[in-house]
Amino acid sequence: MAGAGTGGRKLLAGHALRRLRRAQGLSQVQMAEMLEVSTSYVNLIERNQRPVSAAIVMRLVERFDFDPRALAADAPGGGAAAMRRRLADPMFADLEIDRNEVEEWLAAAPGGAAAFARVFDRLGSGGSEGGAPVADDPFAEVRRAIGRWRNHFADLDASAEALADELRLGAGDLHGAVAERLRVRHSLSIRVLPVDVLPDVLRRLDLHARQLQLSELLGPSARTFAAAFQLAQIEARAEIDALVRGEAFVARAAERLFRRHLAGYWAAALMMPYARFLRGCEATGYDVELLGRRFGAGFEQVAHRLTTLSRVGARGLPFFMIRVDRAGQSSKRYPGASGAALVEVEGRCPLWRLHHAFDRPGEVATQLVELEDGARFVTMARTVTPQVRRVGGVPVEFAVGLGVAAEFARGLAAARGLDLGGSATPIGLGCRACVRADCPQRSAPPAGRALTVNERERRITALTFAGD
Repeated sequence: MAGAGTGGRKLLAGHALRRLRRAQGLSQVQMAEMLEVSTSYVNLIERNQRPVSAAIVMRLVERFDFDPRALAADAPGGGAAAMRRRLADPMFADLEIDRNEVEEWLAAAPGGAAAFARVFDRLGSGGSEGGAPVADDPFAEVRRAIGRWRNHFADLDASAEALADELRLGAGDLHGAVAERLRVRHSLSIRVLPVDVLPDVLRRLDLHARQLQLSELLGPSARTFAAAFQLAQIEARAEIDALVRGEAFVARAAERLFRRHLAGYWAAALMMPYARFLRGCEATGYDVELLGRRFGAGFEQVAHRLTTLSRVGARGLPFFMIRVDRAGQSSKRYPGASGAALVEVEGRCPLWRLHHAFDRPGEVATQLVELEDGARFVTMARTVTPQVRRVGGVPVEFAVGLGVAAEFARGLAAARGLDLGGSATPIGLGCRACVRADCPQRSAPPAGRALTVNERERRITALTFAGD
């Protein structure tokens, strides 16, 4: 469907249209009248026998304030690519399920496919690359909770934005304004202590002394964030409690991790209030480093904030974010509203320049990449170094990756000079989930594919395997 956010490909999204119709309490006849099409056409769309046209997308936006990205991102189980990653688990290796079967399954029985995905994700895959998280993993539980909200919490944004506007009237220095509010409203003072006093702690609330104690290792943006984080635990407690209760976590650790994420979300929203931040994004072409200077935030803080811009009627570009170490292990993964599989899988492709960022510390590496299903993304990667290192201590360094679908990237400052319709680096979702046969960087065959060994020839890739 050209012009509807799918890069010219036909968009089969009957599941999303059916869900919207039922949420509005409409029959197919009523939905057809609102979309100015026949009832039989609505029925065919919902059964994935007709694509969603650009005209229908426009009517959905006008009549329901509908986000068209949800048509592609809200597929059962995350869509065909996500379902194939689950089916790549070794337990299904003997079934030899090909791509066409997966797509037919999603079209014919979207509810059953979604149920399979939910059970598989809940039980876990044993930790295999390209599969679902291991069961009872609190980090996986929290990621799923954040994913359900697309990392946008409207109540937290509204609360933080209202306070930011109030504080802005009295002071230009946000850190000073937050410190004053903590002192006057909550009888808490902020005290920055030498590292010898807080050798292993960056932030501590001492209720006996009525102090928020911060380490001198923290830089200006980190101190502002720490103060705002403490304020969130007090002034946004009702909103945070409601969100946590709604998830009904079984594991106490998952509940605490989610609560910490929400407090951090509120703190970032206070530093970068939604409306002002979105205006800044649009005015600068989402220039991450310039936005950081404008809002007194670090690169990683801005990158995370970019994944939260899903306010109804005022949506930003659908960014995803990931943070990895030199070993490729991820410590943060936020797909946001992008629905990008790049950050949802455990495995990653060495051809993605996310890993190259460590070779040029502090520089932004931009790349146009293309996945096996044809989805294209403009990605940016840069190293970040937490300000917690002492002389002689262990160096800490991460690479933060950001990305957005290429179809939305024309106004990006980082995309200037890129031919978004030209050649892109072909990447996969980790060797065990990737079926590109001609990759010279391959380290393992795809899960469920039999190796083929030919002693008479040596191809570019040392590992060849049976096809679909």
